[in-house]
Amino acid sequence: MAEDIEAPRISRRRLLKGGLGLGVTTALGLGPVGKLMAQAGSGLGISAGYGPLAPVADRATGLPLLQLPAGFEYVSFAWTGEEIAPGQACPRKHDGMGVVRADGDIVTLVRNHEITEDPGGSFAPASATYDPDCRGGTVTLRFDTARGAFVDARPSLSGTLVNCAGGTTPWGSWLSCEEIVLDRGQVVEVEGQEYTIQHSHGFIFEVPGDGLSNAEPLMAMGQMKHEAACVDPRDGIVYLTEDHKPFAGFYRFIPRVQGELARGGRLQMLAAEGVRDLRKGRRVGERLRVRWVDIDEPTRGCDADGGPGGLVRQGLANGGSAFIRLEGVVVADERVYFTSTSGGDAECGQLWAYHPRAGLLELVFESPGRDVLDYPDNIIASPRGGLVICEDSDQPVQRLYGLDRDGGLFEFCRNNVQLDGHRGFSGDFREEEWAGACFSPDGRWLFANVYAPGFTVAITGPWRNGLI
Repeated sequence: MAEDIEAPRISRRRLLKGGLGLGVTTALGLGPVGKLMAQAGSGLGISAGYGPLAPVADRATGLPLLQLPAGFEYVSFAWTGEEIAPGQACPRKHDGMGVVRADGDIVTLVRNHEITEDPGGSFAPASATYDPDCRGGTVTLRFDTARGAFVDARPSLSGTLVNCAGGTTPWGSWLSCEEIVLDRGQVVEVEGQEYTIQHSHGFIFEVPGDGLSNAEPLMAMGQMKHEAACVDPRDGIVYLTEDHKPFAGFYRFIPRVQGELARGGRLQMLAAEGVRDLRKGRRVGERLRVRWVDIDEPTRGCDADGGPGGLVRQGLANGGSAFIRLEGVVVADERVYFTSTSGGDAECGQLWAYHPRAGLLELVFESPGRDVLDYPDNIIASPRGGLVICEDSDQPVQRLYGLDRDGGLFEFCRNNVQLDGHRGFSGDFREEEWAGACFSPDGRWLFANVYAPGFTVAITGPWRNGLI
């Protein structure tokens, strides 16, 4: 039972936002990604990267929004407030994002908007709206990689809440995850006005790359504080993380029909044999045999006192194992890597690897302190074998980090956003987080979001140097 597990103290913000973690391990059978993490954690030090950073003017606005190495350039697009449909402005809080489609030089991305409290209701057409008074959702973007130019944006899902992270699918769609649990009939206050929620929230919604979402929640995938999702292309199983404290579960969804999530399936929570609590007290390199326990009522996301822990408590009651604040998840090297932002004895983060074929769970990395790594979260693998890490720390300037193939960590980009009335925004936004990093299929463009004031950038340059 959840009550049998002592809750650890939580003291710091997240450092990194979205998909994979950084690690050290004994590298027992790890593939390229795991070995790269092991090298990084073994203290190989700081890399020179692509060289020193300096302010670079945005090709769209002329403003020095970013600091980058020499030779790199970028263009910003799809800002908060821009028109995305007749009479409809682009929402704010740009969060998770992924590339879902490529038609020649035209790349399609779907971007989350992590909104809870904004007035105005849905920004999408009625057919793509779930709960009309709610303003979270997704915007679909197109970018021309040959011209290096933004093409257009359109709403693709709304009426949702707190669309945080998610994940792409092998069949060309985006899974947009709600990081909130509310039952139908609950009241939400927005700028002094109360709204009654018409539908329950805490679900995953699928957004096709070539059209609108049907705004139907994938209820069989569970009602919880969803963070991220990834599909194993080998068998179609979807792995899910839960951003909940003091307990969180790691889940898998086995669809009835591979590639057709709306047709239902089986939701299960990971159970490490003989170990109830994985939040701390574990040893790097330790391997644990895994079984999976069923979640009997996937839509019972609220617990007895109305809190958002209904699913994790079901799983724990059935013998599942407790993590804390699980965030990013990605399939690489035939393993499923996922992060716990505040796990470990120092509460600074863990990276776990699940080996589906072997049925084993391995602790790949545990940060011994924030001087090594504090709250690992989002990392994406580049086509050249390096890694990109999005920062969301308590530092005054947020960065995109690179991790080269020799395990050297370096600053690749700094948020340099300081505005004086541009597009109606004023202030110093350098402390705002990075989110949604992803590469174009050809690896020439790195896309990422600046959470506030809210815009997307496409960065290109001398990637041929091969660092990331």
